[in-house]
Amino acid sequence: MPILPPRWRIFLITLGIIALPIVIGLVWILLTALFDRVHGLIPQAGLGRENWRFLWQGSLSGRPTIWVALLNSLLFSATVALIEVLVSAMAAYAIARMRFPLRRAYLGFALMLHAFPAISLIIAIFFILRLLGLFDTLIGVILVKASLELPLGIWLMKGFFDNLSWEMEMAALVDGASRWTVFWRIALPLVRPGILALGTFALLSAWGEFILPFTLIVSGRSWTLALYLQSFTSEAFVDFGLMAAVGLFYALPVILFFLLGQRYLLNIYSGGVKG
Repeated sequence: MPILPPRWRIFLITLGIIALPIVIGLVWILLTALFDRVHGLIPQAGLGRENWRFLWQGSLSGRPTIWVALLNSLLFSATVALIEVLVSAMAAYAIARMRFPLRRAYLGFALMLHAFPAISLIIAIFFILRLLGLFDTLIGVILVKASLELPLGIWLMKGFFDNLSWEMEMAALVDGASRWTVFWRIALPLVRPGILALGTFALLSAWGEFILPFTLIVSGRSWTLALYLQSFTSEAFVDFGLMAAVGLFYALPVILFFLLGQRYLLNIYSGGVKG
């Protein structure tokens, strides 16, 4: 087994020290969720089911059931990812393959929108959704989240389409295929790593989104898991065991998303075929 150089050992030790508070926090959440009573990081009681009562008791203190919040979170994340991938892929293909006026200005404007802090637009977004009748609806938050993420998606997908060879597309156009056919049947399959990477990014980003649902959703019927978890912090006496169990339940799908999508994230720059 090769011996690491001293500078790499120092680097790894430094990373371990920086990550130690996060690791301790995760261990605390796991222990607090699984055991009835925990003192620091030492369990003081056996395994119990009381912390997980939200799974079968239904509504807790006027909250919607955890299954409603889970369904809303899944719908929110999946729809945002689908919109972002489809719109970004179509826009990026048009930018990469077509020449039109103000193309460079459009790319610069998209990059500026991504750099612009979304939180500064929250008041304007609130009034727009009120005007459209989409305030306090899941579809309104979905549209806002997808719109704010599109600039990054367009730039990411454009890099993949730029790496594609023209030969196959030109051959298909000469044979009479339409632009849509070329995009859907030739270009899109060749950038599958980019689609999977962007889809994973979009899912993880939407799953962890808190500010937009917290600001734009009022009624419990549209709560996501982020709002369900946050509601425990507003109580006078916080049940940390219950809160930790909900947090662990909230984190499990994220861990699954990462395990399934990590190899595509590692291949983020390997799209297409060079001619």
